[in-house]
Amino acid sequence: MIIGSIVFECYIPYSNSLKEKRMVVRSLKEKLKSKFNVSVSEVGNQEMWQSAQIAVVTVAPDQKQVEKVMQNVINFVENSFPDLYINVYKEIF
Repeated sequence: MIIGSIVFECYIPYSNSLKEKRMVVRSLKEKLKSKFNVSVSEVGNQEMWQSAQIAVVTVAPDQKQVEKVMQNVINFVENSFPDLYINVYKEIF
């Protein structure tokens, strides 16, 4: 069993309140969960209205499958949310 994790450090420049930020984060989390069947959680910067830290985790029987899902998730976030400034950190266990 192989576990892959991604942490997205997101800067949301157009967010002017926690409510606006949470709308963006909620949308991102729901889309990732439904499209890729991964676990998603906001893990940091929860009270900062222009910053979010989102963790995504997937499990598969082999490393190739984990890497494929992780790359698809990264590509999806970068293409579907072009207004976000994102740093990506990923690990495979």
